[in-house]
Amino acid sequence: MIIRKAQESDVPAITAIYNEAVIGSTATFDLEPVSVEERLVWFSKYGGRYPLIAAEAKASGEVIGWGCLSPYSEKDGYRFTAEHSIYVSPQYQNQGVGKALLQELLNLAQQHGFHSLIARISSENTASLNLHLGFGFVQAGVLREVGYKFDRWIDIVLMQKLL
Repeated sequence: MIIRKAQESDVPAITAIYNEAVIGSTATFDLEPVSVEERLVWFSKYGGRYPLIAAEAKASGEVIGWGCLSPYSEKDGYRFTAEHSIYVSPQYQNQGVGKALLQELLNLAQQHGFHSLIARISSENTASLNLHLGFGFVQAGVLREVGYKFDRWIDIVLMQKLL
C-alpha cells in the first residue's frame, strides 16, 4: 500500500468509501450519501496545513482508504489543535490501512505544528477506538446521545493525543 497526498482524481473513490460508511455504519452521522460534485467542493478546502491523504493498493492503484486533518475550531486560539478523520473501504478493513493512515496523519500533524489531535468516534466503532488507543490517544470524554442514526441514540467518544 502507498500513502500519498490525495488528488482530485481520487474524489470518486473517496466519495464511494465515505458513502459506504454513510449507509452502513455510525462512523459518520450523515444520513444520505453525498455526490461526487459535493465532495469536489469539500476536496477544494484541503491542502496546506490541513492535508487530505489517500491509501492506494500497490497492485491495482485503487484508493482503499483516506484520511484528513481538519480545523478543530475556526477560533484562532484553537489553531494548534486539529481534528482528523479516517475511512477505509470495508473490504480492506482490519488489514492495516487505518494504522498506516493514522500514522501518516500523526506525522503530518507534527510537521504542520499541531500540538493536539482530536478524534470524535462513535461509541459503537470499537475498531476505531482500539486503533486510537494503540497510538496513544486517551479518552477525553463522552458526549451522551448526541448522534441519532438507524433509529437510535449514539454516544460520541472524544479521543485526544498531545503531540
